[in-house]
Amino acid sequence: MTHMPDDADDLRKTTERGETGVLQHTLWYDNPSDINEQAHRAELIVRHEWDQFQLVNNEGGRANCQGNWPTFHQMRFSQFITWPLELQASYMQDLQDADDTGRNLLTEKYARMMSTTEPERYARELEPALPKLSVDRIARQEKVIATQVEWARQFRESWPKLGLAMRVLTTDEDEIDNTSFETYLRGELSTYSDTTFALYESMIGTLVERGENLTQATLLATVRLGGFVDLDEAEAAQ
Repeated sequence: MTHMPDDADDLRKTTERGETGVLQHTLWYDNPSDINEQAHRAELIVRHEWDQFQLVNNEGGRANCQGNWPTFHQMRFSQFITWPLELQASYMQDLQDADDTGRNLLTEKYARMMSTTEPERYARELEPALPKLSVDRIARQEKVIATQVEWARQFRESWPKLGLAMRVLTTDEDEIDNTSFETYLRGELSTYSDTTFALYESMIGTLVERGENLTQATLLATVRLGGFVDLDEAEAAQ
């Protein structure tokens, strides 16, 4: 049994405009001419993750976020729409392979996050059941994580009001009900197959070379789903 931090309210602060709902647009369903393969695959991934999310056994009973499809869709679609097609396809295969072998990648993600929020329980109850990562894989993940934490820090400096609605940034800020961006990312990356992680790692390297910021790209998609034109407009509305 895992513990899921429920941060739907934080996302709602970022994306709502007045009393409107969280999900106003889907970026591509509203305009059929805009439908493309990248968006289609992102949608399929989110729906597959949602199915696995429904089966996560949360401590204390079903979490509120497990019944909030609009927020889940907005958060996850915003992430996957930034991915290249090959990476999307590889993660789609990870999800299918998990189904075929009786695994649940969402359960594993939240379980791994507990390595810092509840370390003793994690070591005793959860870690033995999780796939073991190699020393090399862990080192490569930590390099990616360091890059993304810095991107998140830069984003918060440029759009501080939007940044306030994000997770706390680093693992040393973790609490049982408040898991950091760093810890969440570490848990998520640890669920990827070696193939998917290698593609993800390559994407991060390409963005570094281009001087682009993945947090910025993801949050831009998030606020557009919330009905804003861009990050500056969303920042001004906070």
